[in-house]
This record gives sequence, structure tokens and C-alpha cells, in this order.
Amino acid sequence: MWESIFEAIDQQYAQMLETRRHLHRNPELSFKETKTAGFIADQYERLGIPYQKEVGGNGVVATLKGGKPGKKVALRADFDALPIHEENETDYKSTVDGVMHACGHDGHTAALLGLAEALLPYQEELPGTVVFLHQHAEEYAPGGAKPIIESGVLDDVDAVFGTHLWVDAPTGVIQTSKQEFMAGADRFHITIKGKGGHGAIPHQTKDAIVIASQLVTSLQQIVSRRLDPLSTAVLTVGTFEAGDAFNVIADSAKITGTVRTFDPQVQDTIIKEMEKIIKGTCEGCGADYDFDYYKGYPPVINHKEEAELILQDASKADPSLKTEEIPPVMAGEDFAYYLENKPGAFYFTGAQIPDHYYPHHHPKFDFDEAALPHAAKTLLQAYRSYQEK
Repeated sequence: MWESIFEAIDQQYAQMLETRRHLHRNPELSFKETKTAGFIADQYERLGIPYQKEVGGNGVVATLKGGKPGKKVALRADFDALPIHEENETDYKSTVDGVMHACGHDGHTAALLGLAEALLPYQEELPGTVVFLHQHAEEYAPGGAKPIIESGVLDDVDAVFGTHLWVDAPTGVIQTSKQEFMAGADRFHITIKGKGGHGAIPHQTKDAIVIASQLVTSLQQIVSRRLDPLSTAVLTVGTFEAGDAFNVIADSAKITGTVRTFDPQVQDTIIKEMEKIIKGTCEGCGADYDFDYYKGYPPVINHKEEAELILQDASKADPSLKTEEIPPVMAGEDFAYYLENKPGAFYFTGAQIPDHYYPHHHPKFDFDEAALPHAAKTLLQAYRSYQEK
């Protein structure tokens, strides 16, 4: 049966391609994915697979109960896009100004829908129950995973698996870790409140740009000089906004950025050290400040046994696939919430376009669509392996 389903997934490739490109042309931002959610629901309506809409917001959860006893396993795909204006010139380019699928979520959705259609004819032979978990709002905290969990739809689920099409890995390579896999992702906002004035009379001002510039440099010393070198952390300033004219000293400046960690104690240390540095710098310059720190997604920590199933068995889904156990990456994912509640694992499905690929969240991002069946097959294999363990 399993080999027949894997063959059926390959036969779904054209449909997956059509679905992916439709979604790519019509992206929607986090928490605003009503048309995308409606499209997904329509596919399950067409297939006759029972589903729920508006789960935890815009989530769609479909359930295929097999004819044989077994465990209930959720397979997750996210479907929100990013506030990025696409610079590709493909026939499936985004039709929405300033919004694009720059991370592969359109492919995740297409792969999971293709898997659902391939599985349907084998329902009576299938052990256990497949939960097709289509999640909204992965890109922007508080995210869609947490409200989906709080809705209770996953209470009786035994495990959760998910994958991310990953252009940093070659097509045909499956990557994961048996423990920490992706970092916790926080963000911060700092506003420096100085005193503006004429550009020719700096001594009468409290230059917010100079103060904020000192902060940008000083904040980097937290990771390099205030943490144990064996601790893993990233502190990145992402935006710096100040000033309106070339001859005016700015009275305020705004800095935003992100902090990535795996250890809650390291996270707390960074927050405390940031507060000390910001306060000391501003007081020394006679300025005031606002500092807002938002704890985002926790780190993605795979369950060892479930991650081993991915590493050991992915090639059973397709003999051409290779697996790699890799060090953690500092990107974040709200799949972390599922793993805090249920056994499971998250992994990367290689989707690199050879020779000319752009990174995730880039205006020219795209992925190798040949990876779509790989994502669907390995999700199914994770389900199969969990049933058999």
C-alpha cells in the first residue's frame, strides 16, 4: 500500500504545481489569509474529507480516519505570506503589491493538499488517523500555532510532524536535529528621546542619532563580551529610523531588532543587559528612552525518537533522498508550540535552485518545485514510521 501511495504522490505533482502557483499569485499576510483559508477548505470539500474552518483564527484542520486501528498524527503546513514586494518575473509572480510568498509556505500548503488527495483512495487500508493541519500566521508573533492548540482540536492527537522547504539545502536532502533545531525568536523596540536643534549648533542639543549609534555598537557587546562563549545567541539591529533633514539634529531615534536564543536563562540575561546598556547610555547623554521587549516563539526542540524516524526512514519514501543531522539554525518557527505539547519533529526539505537561488525572505526568493513531492512523501513517511514504532 505505502509504495502505491508514494507513486500516487508523484502523480499529484502537476496538481501540486498548479496549487502552489495559484497561492503564489494570491498571497495574504498573517492573520488576513481569509481567501487562502477558503481555497484550502474548498479543496477538502471537493475531496469529501471532513474539515473545520476558522480554527484558532484562519486555520483549517481536516481529518482522514483510516480503516485500521492506529495513532492520530497531525501533519502541519503553514500558509501566510510576507510584506515583501516580489522582484521575480515569473508567470506566477505575486499579483498583490507589497506582498509575496517569500518563504515557501505556498509550497507547504500545496504539498499537504497533494498528500491528502493521494491518500484518499487508500483510506480503508490506512492505519490510524491523519490530521491535515493548515496553519495561518506563522510569520508574525503571536502566530497561529498557539491559538490552534488552545482551540482543543489537537487534544487527542498523538504526535505532530512538519517540514519547511529550505533553499539552503540541495533538493533531495532532508535535514533535521535530534534536539534543538531552531531558535527562540524575540523582537525589541527602542526609542531614544533626545533634544533636537540646528545642525550647526550641536552643543544645544541631545543628538538622538549619536546616542542611538552608540547603542547599536554597545548592544553587540552583550553576545561577544557578556555571555559565556559556549552560549548560543544572536542580537541583530534590523531598523534604525531618525531624522528628517540634512541640517537638523534629530530629537528622537527608533531602533528595532531581534534576539535569538535556545536557553531561557541566556534570554533573560540578554534582556537585563540590554536594559543596563540602554539606561546607562541615555543617562550619560541626558536623554530619555522607551524599551519594549517582546518574547516571541520559543525554540523548536525536536523529540529525539521522532527526529530519528525522519533521519532513519526518509529514504523509504523515496530512495533518492538523503538525510543529514545538522546543527541548530537561528531562524524561528512557531512549530515550537506543537512540540511543547506533543511528541514530534520538524525538518527541512531541501529545495535549492542550483546556481542562482536567493535566501528566504528575499524579494527574489523562489524554490525548486521538484521538492514538492519530497515534502509530501516524507510527511507521509513520518506518519507511517510513527504508526509502526
